[in-house]
Amino acid sequence: MTISVHQHPREATVVDAAPKQLFIGGAWRPATGERSYEVEDPSTGRALCSVADASPDDGLAALAAASEAQESWAKHPPRERGEILRRAYELIMSRHEDLALLMTLEMGKPLTESRGEITYAAEFFRWFAEEAVRIGGDYAVAPNGSGRFLVMRQPVGPALLITPWNFPMAMGTRKIGPAIAAGCTSVIKPAHQTPLSMLALAGILQEAGLPDGVLNVVTSRSAGRLMEPMIRDGRARKLSFTGSTAVGRKLIEQSAEQVLRVSMELGGNAPFLVFADADLDAAVEGAMLAKMRNGGEACTAANRFYVHAEVAGEFSRRLAERMSGLRVGRGVSEEVQVGPLIDDTQLGKVRDLVADAVQQGAEVVTGGSVADGDGYFYRPTVLSGVPLQARMSREEIFGPVAPITTFTDEQEVIAQANDTEYGLVSYLYTRDLQRALRVSEALESGMVGLNQGIVSNPAAPFGGVKHSGLGREGGKVGIEEFLETKYIAVGGL
Repeated sequence: MTISVHQHPREATVVDAAPKQLFIGGAWRPATGERSYEVEDPSTGRALCSVADASPDDGLAALAAASEAQESWAKHPPRERGEILRRAYELIMSRHEDLALLMTLEMGKPLTESRGEITYAAEFFRWFAEEAVRIGGDYAVAPNGSGRFLVMRQPVGPALLITPWNFPMAMGTRKIGPAIAAGCTSVIKPAHQTPLSMLALAGILQEAGLPDGVLNVVTSRSAGRLMEPMIRDGRARKLSFTGSTAVGRKLIEQSAEQVLRVSMELGGNAPFLVFADADLDAAVEGAMLAKMRNGGEACTAANRFYVHAEVAGEFSRRLAERMSGLRVGRGVSEEVQVGPLIDDTQLGKVRDLVADAVQQGAEVVTGGSVADGDGYFYRPTVLSGVPLQARMSREEIFGPVAPITTFTDEQEVIAQANDTEYGLVSYLYTRDLQRALRVSEALESGMVGLNQGIVSNPAAPFGGVKHSGLGREGGKVGIEEFLETKYIAVGGL
């Protein structure tokens, strides 16, 4: 398989139109010393453009802008906060195609998936536009009758937001939406590989009427150099991060100095359980969704497939047939279904994990190699007979590889599924209602996909347990991460 490159006529126009400077205090400005770095197209390995490379001083300037805007923004009418989000939602949807193409160019995912993410990202703004006016409180008589309890919810304060490269707009709106709705200002640092979607989003929010300083965007090649001074500064009161568990641990340590409130959406190692009584058509379809969304580069991706021995052969055959039929290529083509991995480092990791599994006895049913040509492409792969000691049974793959292990006992497979430090999401397929509830309760994860391969929804709480994170995003609880509870004791009654 050789990946050919065909230039899309609209690519240059879309990239040229995207902002490339820092967005601080409502103004676009270059980085200190005019520093910049190149953004790469992972499907070609060539540079798309250059964007500002912020210095620590630029980061502190952004934090100062957020801090200065916090008091007035907290007093801004909730209805108008919601209306700004609603206008931004409508602007995103009106520019759907250009934003999808921009995302495909910087991240690599096929246009069909980019379009889906743009819609998904916009929905967070629509959801939190409605939540802005639903921030409640409480009033109660003290048990002894001598006073009253008044409880109110107030904005946490300036927030630092850090987003990953795999969902470059949705991971931003999932944090920015509740921050704006709650009355918090913020500084957001997108992943250095995919800054263009977030910069475009900042322009949309400005156009929607967001006051200066409420959202600030700083792009940088070095996240640690930029973020640590802001985390330790004292003016920020909240840190929300989506990314690897290793980086999350470091950020929690840094946040302890100023006792920042933290939200962490970290790594995953999702098990996908298929019981003997499962509807195999539905299970294969769910497996394709859970494994191949974003080409496997998702924290919710199914990472370990445990299939009952009675149906393992048939499931493997059907899944391999579907995977081998996927068209791999540059995402700007409408026919492409699987794009490149994000960079050479990730490509090397996937290649090494597959080699390790094969060395330990796994069989390649389909795929199992790098695709020829430019860019960072790996063939969709199914492995059978993957031993539990293989690295990919413990490590997050983040690529288009489905490793299958068989089981025969329910308690045994639950123990295997839970035998990981991670606990973001689990999937299971069964037609037995009692088993469905029993296993769902036993799985140690923050989310469960029961007979379905996608759990993400703006209206539902997203997050994990164990080393997969702290807090929840989305749903009714998503805004809670940006609110503090204040209790006022009223006496003299």
